Amino acid sequence: MVRIRLRRVGLKGQPSYRIVIQDSERARDGRFLEIVGFYNPRTEPGTISIDEARVFEWMKNGAKPTDSVIALFRTTGTSDRFNRLKKGESLEVLLAEGKAAAEKVVSPVRTNKN
Repeated sequence: MVRIRLRRVGLKGQPSYRIVIQDSERARDGRFLEIVGFYNPRTEPGTISIDEARVFEWMKNGAKPTDSVIALFRTTGTSDRFNRLKKGESLEVLLAEGKAAAEKVVSPVRTNKN
């Protein structure tokens, strides 16, 4: 099964993540099919960059996001736009809306307290 998941990059103690399309049987940092985004939790607020056109294409073809990626998609509104795409809304309108939303600063919900 193909999954949309986070791939850890960065130095020890300084993580940042790539959002990748990867076979679920591969290791977290193993071979992947495509990079579709980036997430840096170390900035305040966290930086999220997602190529929604590619994410929508992969999700239409059956790729399933992991729980952590779903949380990022909810933060950026990507999951809502994908549901509207499934209901028949125009892809161009949704991508333009996503690009406008990406220009705003977004702060994701943090799951661990340091």
